[in-house]
Amino acid sequence: MTAHQNGSTTTEISDFLLNCFVRSPSWQHWLSLPLSLLFVLAMGANTTLLITIRLEASLHEPMYYLLSFLSLLDMVLCLTVIPKVLAIFWFDLRSISFFTCFLQMYIMNCFLAMESCTFMVMAYDRYVAVCQPLRYTSIITDQFVAKATIFILARNVLFTVPIPILSVRLHYCGRNVIENCICANMSVSRLSCDDVTINRVYQFAGGWTLLGSDLILIFLSYTLILRAVLRLKAEGAVAKALSTCSSHFILILFFSTILLVFVLTHVAKKKVSPDVPVLLNVLHHVIPAALNPIVYGVRTQEIKQGIQRLLKKGW
Repeated sequence: MTAHQNGSTTTEISDFLLNCFVRSPSWQHWLSLPLSLLFVLAMGANTTLLITIRLEASLHEPMYYLLSFLSLLDMVLCLTVIPKVLAIFWFDLRSISFFTCFLQMYIMNCFLAMESCTFMVMAYDRYVAVCQPLRYTSIITDQFVAKATIFILARNVLFTVPIPILSVRLHYCGRNVIENCICANMSVSRLSCDDVTINRVYQFAGGWTLLGSDLILIFLSYTLILRAVLRLKAEGAVAKALSTCSSHFILILFFSTILLVFVLTHVAKKKVSPDVPVLLNVLHHVIPAALNPIVYGVRTQEIKQGIQRLLKKGW
């Protein structure tokens, strides 16, 4: 196809085709059921958690407001990615319009960064609870949560806007098959006949700046928490302090482990099937979302009791 023909076909492409597992198409069959169950679990568990926190007066505290915000982010990420993936698996509905694709790209990048930022704020909350317990109620107030939420929204909405804008401005000439289940920035940009260096650099630099700074601050918070815990002399104080943080730490572990494995598989491209990062990318939008409310529900006595009270009321 000549350059002129390429140029003439750019206007004809009104949508993309998502080609999930190019080298392992059989994965779709055995993945569809567990993915559906994880999706139902994620939506059900997060809805239950949100309703419990909303209706239980004892849970109207800053820590639970942050948890509610995390649940909302999880649900939006899940709804943005999983229904479309399941539609591809079940009905082969691989087509996605330009607008929908770039909107999905923006929501994924923005909400993933928001989730990371929320974990960082929650780590600070746990740091104050363990290291400065007497000042906790004066530092972690409803006003603090409101300011933290505005910061989370402002930082991530603004920093991730260039990602879809840089992709939209590219010329897509002829090829419209995305080798992914979702509209990941680089999977889409790769189809362009323009230079995508800026897209690549911004995705890399932006990702590491946002998620990297959050993870460093989370690590710092937990280092200080651990140091403070090891100094405790009172009987049972260490166990109590650790149980306060364990749920939150488990969630961060889920979030960062899948992210880390995803990054490592990208680095080791030649040794790993290209379908593995695609699979991990999809799972990263549903596994933490399904497990977050369960971990908190099981490990936090107040939430567990709140759910039990709601069930007794015949809800």
